[in-house]
Amino acid sequence: MLDNHSKAETSFGHPADAEDPGVPTLARRPVSRRGLVIRLIVTALILALLGGALYGFNTFRNKAISDFFAGNKPPPTPVALAEATVQSIPKYLTAIGTLTASRQVTVAPEVAGRVTQIAFESGARVKAGDPLVQLNDATEQADLLAQRAQGRLAELNLERARDLRRSQATPQSSVDQFQAQLDEIMANQKRTQALIAQKLIKAPFDGELGIRQINVGEHLDTGAAVVTLTDLSTLYVNFSLPEQTLPRLAVGQKVLINADAFAGRDFEATIGTIEPQVSADTRAIKVQATLDNRERMLRPGMFANVRVVLPPQPDTLTVPETAVDYTVYGDSVFVAKNGKAEDGADRLTVQRVPVKVGDRLPNRVEIRSGLNPGDRVVVSGQLKLANGAVVVPAEGNPLTAPQTLPRN
Repeated sequence: MLDNHSKAETSFGHPADAEDPGVPTLARRPVSRRGLVIRLIVTALILALLGGALYGFNTFRNKAISDFFAGNKPPPTPVALAEATVQSIPKYLTAIGTLTASRQVTVAPEVAGRVTQIAFESGARVKAGDPLVQLNDATEQADLLAQRAQGRLAELNLERARDLRRSQATPQSSVDQFQAQLDEIMANQKRTQALIAQKLIKAPFDGELGIRQINVGEHLDTGAAVVTLTDLSTLYVNFSLPEQTLPRLAVGQKVLINADAFAGRDFEATIGTIEPQVSADTRAIKVQATLDNRERMLRPGMFANVRVVLPPQPDTLTVPETAVDYTVYGDSVFVAKNGKAEDGADRLTVQRVPVKVGDRLPNRVEIRSGLNPGDRVVVSGQLKLANGAVVVPAEGNPLTAPQTLPRN
């Protein structure tokens, strides 16, 4: 029985599982080295097949995508085109100016007095000599009546003295005395009349009144503000230019004025005065132009953009202002050029060309280098473009404003 028990033991020194009917016979056998190698080989083959299949699928997919995009190119981009043209352009000296009135005063009394009558309304237009304010002059009027009576008496006394002198009945000294009395009375009358005139405040020139600053019954001191009076028919435009521009300035030269209140409209002025000396602080020269403002659209104190007109510059290359792409890396434009497609058909492509711009004009800009006359440039649709992009001319420029807007 001992031999049978030892036979039942495994090579590991444990009782054999063969006594247990529930354990399979294969599980109790040790795995051979050959079987392990076969399993590894089968696993490697399976993984290689899966990797090859995945690689083949990706290759097929990428080729299909490439073939799809190669055969489905995007349509040409519609753009608006314009030609670079040569023309004569105006030249200006630009500056910032201020509008001032040719005549402007604050109306004030020369003498003190109480206001008895106001003969104007705020904002009214008046003529030179029109009465504005009446101060109390009752005392002066009474003095004037007394002086006139004294003057009539002095005239009578002088006539009697002259008659007596002709008959040698009185000396010449009596005639001279009565003449001096009459002259003194007449001088007093003129003085009283001048004082009465000062108490009637009149407009010194034609113009427009401002806001009234007094009321009836108010006592005014000498120099107290009554109202402002401004002559709007003619304005001055004061501005400064660098001293280098002095040789290009002359009295009578035309100046264009533009105010923010009337954007897009130019007002013509003429240089009337050029300061004879250059400012030592700014190295600039002061210039004053005269503006005809009979329409009374502009007002003193307005900010003004000034352009001094210079002789025009001929044979200058220009393009529409919207054609230039302004960036920190430089200015450029897209130039459209004719070419051939792979199938031999004509096509239009664009190339970005760096340019050097000059002065700006209304809706156009000067091109100093980078383009040639006749080059077609893109004026709208640049955001969709890149070098070599295929384009097609649009039927109309989308940047052009409609002439009329539809009504609802």
